[in-house]
Amino acid sequence: MPGRGPPPRRPAPLASRRWQRSPSVGRSHPPPAPGDRGAEGEGGEERGGAVGQRRPPPWRRGGSALGALRGVLGTASLCLAAGWALHTPGGVSLVVPQHNINATVAQNILLSVEYSCRGVATVEWKHVSSWGTTKIVEWKSGNYVNISTVYKDRVTTFENGSIQLLNVGMKDAGYYFITVTEEYGTNTYGTIIVNVYEIIYEDLHFVAVLFAFLAAVAAILICFMWLCNKSLHLFQKKTTHKLTASTTEEIELETMEC
Repeated sequence: MPGRGPPPRRPAPLASRRWQRSPSVGRSHPPPAPGDRGAEGEGGEERGGAVGQRRPPPWRRGGSALGALRGVLGTASLCLAAGWALHTPGGVSLVVPQHNINATVAQNILLSVEYSCRGVATVEWKHVSSWGTTKIVEWKSGNYVNISTVYKDRVTTFENGSIQLLNVGMKDAGYYFITVTEEYGTNTYGTIIVNVYEIIYEDLHFVAVLFAFLAAVAAILICFMWLCNKSLHLFQKKTTHKLTASTTEEIELETMEC
């Protein structure tokens, strides 16, 4: 109609005229552009979560990367340490096959061990018991052997670190410690327990002596009984002879009287 003017202009939506305010962060965010609806749909959950939860600080967000870096550095350190250990000239190992040995008095025992090292080793044996600690022997492979005075002529050493004790007694019971020291400073230790018993041999000796004594007494009694029997037999024989002689005399006298 000729009397009507242009229609009134509708106001633009509030979101297009001003920025929306986030209730949690307190900052103003511009509305998404019309072409970003897809991005808004994909990232809506992330922004919605960010509205209700505060983002972690930057140093925490890089924690996973820092942990991975630390793991790589630790693995590299272990590899370097293993390589260094393989190329280091030192290192000594010791094997003790038997940790407990039972022996009897006057028996010979072998304290058996086996050591290995890359250099020249020094072997030392000590004896610890209720009577105290005594150094038995010390030797360096191919150089010297130093045997204690107490164990002179009673100890035999072997190249693998073993020793043999001859004619052990009750005082030889106890703990035997071996120390193998390599020339580069590394060392290792081993222990052997020795039990010494005063045995059966003495009991058997006592039984043998008792049996011999009883046998001797029995022999003496048998001899005594034989002598008694012999004496009695002789006595009876003499008595019988006397009776026979007296009877013969009486008969002769009676004959003469008649």
